[in-house]
Formats: sequence, C-alpha cells, structure tokens
Amino acid sequence: MCNEYRLERSLDELLQEFSQLRIPLEWEGGAPNLEPRVSIRPTDRAPVIVGQDGAAVLKQLAWGFPRPKGGPVINFRSEGRQFPNGRCLIPADGFYEFTGTKSPKSKWLFEGAEGPLFAIAGLIREDRFTMLTCAPGPDIAPYHDRQIVILPKKDWAAWLGPPEEQPPIGPLPAGSLTVTQVR
Repeated sequence: MCNEYRLERSLDELLQEFSQLRIPLEWEGGAPNLEPRVSIRPTDRAPVIVGQDGAAVLKQLAWGFPRPKGGPVINFRSEGRQFPNGRCLIPADGFYEFTGTKSPKSKWLFEGAEGPLFAIAGLIREDRFTMLTCAPGPDIAPYHDRQIVILPKKDWAAWLGPPEEQPPIGPLPAGSLTVTQVR
C-alpha cells in the first residue's frame, strides 16, 4: 500500500488550483515554505488541507496515526464507512507502489493523467494524518491489491465541507493515472 508519495508543486501552484475551484486557501502565520519533495514517507511532516469556516486551511502535519504497538497507521480502509469528522485533502503529484519479493523491489511512480496535482482523501487526528484506501482501480490493480483514494477536483470542496456532503469515494476509472518504472 502507499507508503511513499511526492509533492513538488509550489505554494503558488496550490493557490492557483484552489482559486480555479473558488475555494480560498489560507494558512496561519506567514506563508509556508513548500520545498519540492520527491519522497514523503510515514512519520514525515507534510502539507494537508482541512476545511475550516468555508475556507481550505493548509497545515503541516505528521503522516501516521500513533498506535500502542507497531508502526503508525498510514492507510485506513474506507469501504462502507462515512467520515463526518476530520476529513482532509493531501496534495500530491505522484505516489509510489512496490512490486516483487526480493530487495530491492521494483518501484513504480503513479501520476495523474489529467494534470500534475491531485488530492488524496485523508483523515486528521490532532497533529497527524492518514490516507484513505479502497479496492484498486484498473490502473493500480496490476501492481497492488489496494489503492489510495484520489478525489476528483469536483469533489474537493465537498470533502472539506459539512459532514452530510461527503462525496462518494472509490477507485479511479481506467486511464486516470500514468505509471512509470523508477527502478
């Protein structure tokens, strides 16, 4: 399952995407420094966007909910569930999946076919976030038996909005992602 993703887009590019959707993007304090990152891994701090008073608020949170034993909860199954509280968008421009049984495993980069920026459906608790997962769509199925939930741009506002406006979540249709072997 997704345990590494990428975000190389700048703050200006995020502002432009949200502006096109007529969603104000805000943050607390001075403008955050979003350095391009080719690898974001569990426990790393990364930008997420939460809905707050009709706006989208950019925050830096740690990836993974803590649990008493074992590693953090970085992925959370979405099937049959409603998420009335704590929803967030995780901006990304690529994510990685790994195949094979021996190290080093083959590494595959998935990118959006319709543009560089997409948003992963996530949940937040305090200062941490996790990604929602679902059954794989046709672009992912040859590489993994699960996929992260990537929300269409038309659903971003609803995902950040009131609990009763939760958009449907599920796998992407064929042709939504391109895949490139990294190693």
